[in-house]
Amino acid sequence: MKASDKKEKIIRAATKVFAQKGFYNSKVSEIAKEAGVADGTIYLYFRNKDDILISLFEDQMKGIITNMRHELESEADPLKRLERFALTHLNIIDQQKELAEVLQVEIRQSSKFMKEYSNRRFAQYVNLISSIIKEGQTKGCIRKDVMPGILKRAFFGALDEMSRYWVLAKRKKYSTATAAKQISDFFVKGIAEKAL
Repeated sequence: MKASDKKEKIIRAATKVFAQKGFYNSKVSEIAKEAGVADGTIYLYFRNKDDILISLFEDQMKGIITNMRHELESEADPLKRLERFALTHLNIIDQQKELAEVLQVEIRQSSKFMKEYSNRRFAQYVNLISSIIKEGQTKGCIRKDVMPGILKRAFFGALDEMSRYWVLAKRKKYSTATAAKQISDFFVKGIAEKAL
C-alpha cells in the first residue's frame, strides 16, 4: 500500500472513531485498529491525536472546497449561487454524518486546533462566499454597501448553526432543501440591490 493510501485510510478511520467516541475519548490505538494498521504506523504519519484531527480537517476541507467550486460553476447568477452554496453545504452535513459530527462537534473540542491551527482551508471556504458577494456587487445585483467580510461570516454562521443543530438533534425537523432555501432567502432579500 502506498504511503498516501495508508495515510488516507488512517484519516478515514479517525473520522469514524472520533464521530463514535468523541475526540477526547478516542485513543490512537482505536484509530489504528479501525484502519487495520499497527499502532506505531500512526506515528509515521502523525505526531499525535491533535495532528490527526488537523490533517483530517485539512484533507476533508480540500475535497469540500473542490466540490463547492464545481457546484458554484454551474450557476451564473450570484444570488442563485448563494442558494447553491447553502444547499451544497447542508447536503454535506446530511450525507456524510460521521464527517459532520467531527466537523461540527469534535474539532471544537480540541483546544490545540482552535488556538494553533491557522485555518487556511476554512478561510478559503468562507472566501467563496465573499467572492460571490463581490461578483454580485460588480454585476449590480447586490447592494454596494454590503461588506463581504461581514456577510460571509453571517451567512456561514447561519449554515453552521443549522448544521450543528442537525448533528446534535435526534431527528431533523426540516429538509436540507427547505433549510437551504430559507437561509439563502433571508440573506438574499436583505442584500439584493432591488427588492425581490
